[in-house]
Amino acid sequence: MPRSLVEEGNGTAQVDPLWRLMPYLWPKGRADLRLRVLVSLVCLVLAILATATFPVVMRYVTDALAKSPAQIALSSALGLIGAYVVARILMQAFAQLRDGVFAKVQYHAMREVGVSTFAHVHTLSLRFHLERKTGGLSRVIERGTKGIDTLLSFALFNIFPTLFQLLIFCAILVTTLNVWIALVTFAMVVAYGWFTLAVTRWRIQFRREMNQSDQEANTKAVDSLLNYETVKYFNNEAHETRRFDRSMEKYARASIASQTSLSILNTGQAIIVSLGMGAVMAMTAFGIKYGRFTVGDFVMANAILMQLYMPLNLLGTVYREITQALVDMDAMFRLLHQPQEVVDAPDARPLAISGGEIEFDQVVFAYEPARTILKGISFKVPAGKTVAVVGPSGAGKSTISRILYRFYDIKSGAVRIDGQDIRMVTQASLRQAIGIVPQDTVLFNDTIRYNIAYGRIGASEAEIEDAARMAQIEPFIRDLPEGYDAMVGERGLKLSGGEKQRVAIARTILKNPPILLLDEATSALDTGTEREIQSQLNLVSRNRTTLVIAHRLSTVVDADEILVLDHGEIIERGRHSELLARGGHYAAMWNKQKEAAAARERLKAVEHDPDVSPDAARLRREEAAE
Repeated sequence: MPRSLVEEGNGTAQVDPLWRLMPYLWPKGRADLRLRVLVSLVCLVLAILATATFPVVMRYVTDALAKSPAQIALSSALGLIGAYVVARILMQAFAQLRDGVFAKVQYHAMREVGVSTFAHVHTLSLRFHLERKTGGLSRVIERGTKGIDTLLSFALFNIFPTLFQLLIFCAILVTTLNVWIALVTFAMVVAYGWFTLAVTRWRIQFRREMNQSDQEANTKAVDSLLNYETVKYFNNEAHETRRFDRSMEKYARASIASQTSLSILNTGQAIIVSLGMGAVMAMTAFGIKYGRFTVGDFVMANAILMQLYMPLNLLGTVYREITQALVDMDAMFRLLHQPQEVVDAPDARPLAISGGEIEFDQVVFAYEPARTILKGISFKVPAGKTVAVVGPSGAGKSTISRILYRFYDIKSGAVRIDGQDIRMVTQASLRQAIGIVPQDTVLFNDTIRYNIAYGRIGASEAEIEDAARMAQIEPFIRDLPEGYDAMVGERGLKLSGGEKQRVAIARTILKNPPILLLDEATSALDTGTEREIQSQLNLVSRNRTTLVIAHRLSTVVDADEILVLDHGEIIERGRHSELLARGGHYAAMWNKQKEAAAARERLKAVEHDPDVSPDAARLRREEAAE
């Protein structure tokens, strides 16, 4: 779709969002909503006509009452007053009816666009989400949906009616008074509009600074609160407050400038309107003196100017709000039309699982063209077997799990499950077949029940409890006052690392996938908790195709095959005993971790030995650390 206006930096916004919004305002297959649109437009026109009738009726009422008492026909005067009352009532009634009828269309459009954007964001790649800031992203959607409400309220029911009224009122002035009064009125409106738009365009920079500062402050606040523990660990509450205060200071400065410029706008508007009204009333007064006009004409001209002034008085606000709404909607629609990095093939079919065999065939992958992570690795995980991938940090272990989930597409080679290239099956069916227990289990700020049930939405209460029982977390849940309804807190911070891992295991059990992925599932736990969790993972992985990404080698000694990955290449493979006997890279890693574990045990023994003096304990700690 072509761009219609220049960038917002020049004081205008793209009008593309308005065209992109049209399908939501005239939705296919919704005859009821289309009928509401038509009825709303009819009410809009009728409200404008009733508004235009009001000054004309005022003219006849004034002329009737200006006559001497002997000439007044009471019935005529009362009839005209009745017409005035009816015109006022119809003006308000049609306007309110228009709003009421159109409300369902308006909020349907807001809902559809917001939901579509939210759904689309979930389809975007992991790369996109790693590069975005969560607070800013949520703000884009929030402002975009609010922008739709603003645009429809102001553009449809303020700008267009005002322009229509101006044409009608000018026609009335030409036919009932003269063309010069109509031209002065038109010139006043044009001057008012030009001044308002020019000053408002200047003011937009302050509004933009306000929005940017607000978004920056919101992003910092969300980021800081999500990392509450880290802030506390480093005693940086004051630092976080200062960062937030700097953003709020920018917001305050922009707000002050915006308010000052608003005062300039209001003063200029008042001057233009006052001069215009004064000129029209003076011309009408001269017409009365020379017998060309009546007092009713004077009242009608004044009423027309007042009717125009009310919507014009909001023009600056309307223009600013519409401009900002277009900017906000453009940001949201650009998000809605953000291309997906990973998409299903046109002829993609659901993954058909027969055993769950996984095969990596000469897989080459790079996050960036200049930095290759996986350099042509090949291996198989036979159906029902367990294969572990170990290696130092940065070797590319976690990249394998992301590729298997198809968060990224590989550069070359193929990844197959039961002989099916995962690029040729639907992403939904692929991810449905895989269950994961990650290193860092992030839980939703909801109940334990909800977080376990997340493994399979719609699971029964009995199935949720069975999964918790198999994950050996049910005794802990039963001891809680709220039981399964206990809240876990933001990211599960109310639970310990072991408890969070058990919840992750429970929801994976509930999902019941044929393929299991353990991505360093116990590396963040202490030794005792690790042993407990590992025994549960062994039970869960039994008879499932299991791929283990591990840092601690003690967790993979029972694997059917161990792959040693280094700098994106498989440098060793075999069972635990075979790799130790070979005395290569794996054996060196094993011995190093074994020595580190022994040192930790010696250090622990020193800490709890009552017969060791403080000085001797210090020396032994230093020796153990070495």
